[in-house]
Amino acid sequence: MADALRPLAALPAAALGAVRGVFADIDDTLTTDGRLTADAYVAMERLHASGLMVVPITGRPAGWCDHIARMWPVDAVVGENGAFWFAHDDAGHKLVKRFLDDEAIRAANRARLVAVRDRILAEVPGTALASDQLYREADLAIDFCEDVPRLPEPAIDRIVAIMREAGMTAKISSIHVNGWFGQYDKLGMTRTLMRERFAIDLDARRSDFVFAGDSPNDAPMFRYFPLSVGVANVRAFAARLEHPPAFVTEAASGAGFVELAERLLSARGGIRSGRDQ
Repeated sequence: MADALRPLAALPAAALGAVRGVFADIDDTLTTDGRLTADAYVAMERLHASGLMVVPITGRPAGWCDHIARMWPVDAVVGENGAFWFAHDDAGHKLVKRFLDDEAIRAANRARLVAVRDRILAEVPGTALASDQLYREADLAIDFCEDVPRLPEPAIDRIVAIMREAGMTAKISSIHVNGWFGQYDKLGMTRTLMRERFAIDLDARRSDFVFAGDSPNDAPMFRYFPLSVGVANVRAFAARLEHPPAFVTEAASGAGFVELAERLLSARGGIRSGRDQ
C-alpha cells in the first residue's frame, strides 16, 4: 500500500478549490487517542463556516450520532457504518432520523445479535463488548483495543470469522470489530443521505467531495472518492486495507485532519462562502 499512497501535498490546489464538502471518519481520523482535540473541532467549524458541507461518517452508535447532529458544526452524520443518517433541522428545531431498516427489523436483528455476542465473548479471550453498545440501534461492536489491552491479529480475525459464520457483515475499524445483518456500508448510506437530504447525485458529483479516513471499514469510501485522504496512521492497516486512499497526510489522527482542513481552506481563499456554490 505504501507505494500507492501519494502525499497530500501532491493533491492539486485547483481540485481542492472545487470541493463542496468533506466526509470524515471519526475515530482516529477526527480524534486522537480517543479524544476530539480543540484543533480538530475548530477545523470542522472553520470548514463549515467557509461554506463547505461537513458530514462525519462513522461506526459510532445512534446515541452518539444524535448528539453529533445536534451539537457539532456539521450538516448531517452517517452512523453505525451505514445503518442510518441523522441531520438537525435548524428551521424546524428537530432532529431528522432516517434508518435503513424499520424498528421491527432492527429489534429482530438485535435479538439475533445476542447469540453472536455471547459466542465471541466466550471464544475470544481478552475481548469485550464495546462500551458504547448500549446506545446502538443496528449493530454489534466488539472492542479489541479501546478499553481493553490490544488483541493480537489472530483474535481479531476470529471475531470477524464468528460474525461472518452467523451471516453478518463484519468490518474492522481502528478500535472495534462491527457486525450487522444486512449488506449496507458507509458508502451506501452516504449516497442515500446526499440524495434524500441535499438532492445531490453523488455518483455524478463524487469529485466535488473529499473523504478522510484511517481504517479498513473506510475502504469503500477510499475506493469511491477520487479525492480520498488517509490520515498517516492508515499505514498501520496496510495488510488489511483492500482499497487504500489516494493521498495521505504527514500527520496522524486529528492532526492529519487539521492538515487536510488547512489545505482546503487555503485553496478556498478567494472563494465566497455560501452553501449554493
